[in-house]
Amino acid sequence: MIKQAIKKFIEYLHYVRNASPSTLRNYKKDLEQFLEYLTPPDAKPMSLTAVDHLVIREFVGHLHDRGLKKSSIGRKVAALRSFFKFCVREGMLRDNPARLVATPKLPKRLPAVLTAEEMNNFLDSLGTDKALKKGPRGISKVRRYRAAEELRVSLQRDRAILELLYASGLRVSELTGLNMGDVDGREQTVRVLGKGRKERIVPFGSKALAALEAYWPGREQWLRKAGSRSAYEAVFLNPAGGRLTTRSVRNIVKKYTRLANINWDLHPHSLRHAFATHLLADGADLRAIQELLGHASLSTTQRYTHATIEQLMAVYDKAHPRA
Repeated sequence: MIKQAIKKFIEYLHYVRNASPSTLRNYKKDLEQFLEYLTPPDAKPMSLTAVDHLVIREFVGHLHDRGLKKSSIGRKVAALRSFFKFCVREGMLRDNPARLVATPKLPKRLPAVLTAEEMNNFLDSLGTDKALKKGPRGISKVRRYRAAEELRVSLQRDRAILELLYASGLRVSELTGLNMGDVDGREQTVRVLGKGRKERIVPFGSKALAALEAYWPGREQWLRKAGSRSAYEAVFLNPAGGRLTTRSVRNIVKKYTRLANINWDLHPHSLRHAFATHLLADGADLRAIQELLGHASLSTTQRYTHATIEQLMAVYDKAHPRA
């Protein structure tokens, strides 16, 4: 019965709530793990009505024993809470047992954000042609030329990715989900499908526009090479003409971060943090930043005020003679 209830809940998230693919995948995985915990080998499956808050607490303890991070456990508890809430609404249960189970308290960590000067220097340093001038050795001139061309297009694409992430504050999943019809170069905006399939329009600046325009010819080369196998609608492609994945974008950010400063620990969300923090530091309205980021709640956006205050305090401590 629990298995059927989980299936109905996932269908509800997909067709009624318009949940994103990543949300569906994570909820399904978390609930199936809970179901597996409830039905060990050679044991009678537990009924839905037999699950109480003590069973869920035992499951949480089991996750702690396995060494899972508090953030991962918190996500699984949230999935269970939503699932049992759905079961109550559908008349399968009278009460939500997960409501009595506390979410593990997470340490309040402020995101490490590069200064505007550091971010500008980082982005301006992209696209150096040293690797292109040398080119790979030990192969024919034709193959060396083709390899250099592919590298050149990759560099142009990578610069466009990094510029757009910082210019618009997109989530990495939103970036990889962009189609050509979503980009308006004339208005310098992108149409984004965010969490809960909510659509929003986000502007981007001249630097990002220049990077995108430099990338378009190379993108066309990759499409022609891939032919019918290409993801022709996708903005960001791999050399085989397929849509770039979120993992690939994370690897791209990591690669250029290591080249710029081995002590930095940047990932795609770091550029989103920097986008919001720098706008706020320059006087942008918090509500406007909320809209640009696609946050459902203003309290989520308010985290950036703490990061900005911390930066100001660091400047004060370093510069004020009586600090």
